[in-house]
Amino acid sequence: MSQGTPDVVGVARRGTPPDGGRPAPPAIRRLWTPLAVLGTAAAATVVVTFVDPHSPGHYPTCPFLFLTGYYCPGCGGLRMVNSLTHGHVGTAFGLNPLAFLLMPVVGYLWARWTYCAARGEPVTSVLLRRGALAGVVGLLIVYWVVRNLPFAHVLAP
Repeated sequence: MSQGTPDVVGVARRGTPPDGGRPAPPAIRRLWTPLAVLGTAAAATVVVTFVDPHSPGHYPTCPFLFLTGYYCPGCGGLRMVNSLTHGHVGTAFGLNPLAFLLMPVVGYLWARWTYCAARGEPVTSVLLRRGALAGVVGLLIVYWVVRNLPFAHVLAP
């Protein structure tokens, strides 16, 4: 008799874990979502690389900027990605310093998510704790306000 839980007639079903729960999905199914996110980000990066956001008319204006005249925390992000893909690191940093500095954090979180998904574990990280998330939200709000103040024009895209 194979390992697993017995079915109605008392014969163990193959692939059923001993605890009677559903078998874990194969790794590729668990990795589908992180890989889809990576593919979407890569496709968007390719589009932004070849359709220059520095030229007006290629992308819509930021809705927050259009409605209020103030920059949002993401303003300059498309131009930052375009500059990075063309090797202009200094220009990219100047367009959105916070997004530039958070890119390695986002990369780490994606890698952690992928690792945990491959192992079938829940995603855990110090960066995902309530205090860390509250700190990031607070940082975004401060950055949002400060980049629109007259003395902080260097933070404007």
